[in-house]
Amino acid sequence: MTRMKKTVAALAVTVAAGLAFAGIVHAQQKTMSIGTGGTGGVYYPLGGAVANVLSKSLPNVQATAEVTGGSVDNLKLIGNGQSEMGFTMADAALDALQGQDKFKSGKLPLQALLVVYPNRMHVVTVEGTGIETMADLKGKRVSTGSPGGATEVMAFRVIEAAGLDKDKDMKRERLGVAESVNAIKDRKIDAFFWVGGIPTAAVTDLAATPGMKMKLIDHGNLVEKMNAKYGKLYTSAKIKGGASPGYDTDNSIAEVWNLIVTGDKMSNEDAYAIVKTLVEKKADIVAVHKEAESFSLENQVQERSPIPFHPGALKYFKEKGIGG
Repeated sequence: MTRMKKTVAALAVTVAAGLAFAGIVHAQQKTMSIGTGGTGGVYYPLGGAVANVLSKSLPNVQATAEVTGGSVDNLKLIGNGQSEMGFTMADAALDALQGQDKFKSGKLPLQALLVVYPNRMHVVTVEGTGIETMADLKGKRVSTGSPGGATEVMAFRVIEAAGLDKDKDMKRERLGVAESVNAIKDRKIDAFFWVGGIPTAAVTDLAATPGMKMKLIDHGNLVEKMNAKYGKLYTSAKIKGGASPGYDTDNSIAEVWNLIVTGDKMSNEDAYAIVKTLVEKKADIVAVHKEAESFSLENQVQERSPIPFHPGALKYFKEKGIGG
């Protein structure tokens, strides 16, 4: 009986130690929420790939990609501590850092982890609406993007540079890209703005819709006016013909860079590990979406990010010979 009691006691100690160790391991497990965008855009699949790579590569890290309204929502989620990281357009991030426009309630202490890829502004319509130029948007039903995204931020600036009033000159809707495509198919709107990567699933879907011919409206000539008012955030670029099925015409556009940002709570060690992993595991992310080709060291320059880089990110860049 004495031997049995000793055995039971030893087992109890072993089980207790095992449970205690499991508790320590669990305590060390870090969960990281990544704000992305709607399922019809590019942030969401890219964010899923980023979360997968981080979860597989970093010990005791469980990262998850969250569906959101886009950049503005992501920045606010970081600001209130509900997300550790988020995708954002550079213009919306600068507004948040400075406490302007949609962030007048307070400045957000943001830090950039990585410059990721350029976002291309699409001004989309279909044949039969009578829209050939930006001026033709006057009097039309137009979606300028969802309230939680930065498409709306940039769309307002494009509209303003075109000499139009966003409130007086059009009947404005606030739809995400997937909802905009459905609305234009149903002839409930005449055009929509979308700023995103290429390809964007919803835009591809519209271009491939039988009985409809998609058209993209040129607006690259407006970049100079936009930069004169808002700073050198935008560049003129082209969406090359063939980027969408059956659409072979080059489209002159404005573009802005995307960033992955965090707040002021992330440690230097975590920021370093995250940035190192995303750069060095780029091929795994490219396999999900080709825009990840831009997750490269040469893009990590302050000219492409108005947000200061995190010290942990700068440490990695310096090791690789990049100034940051």
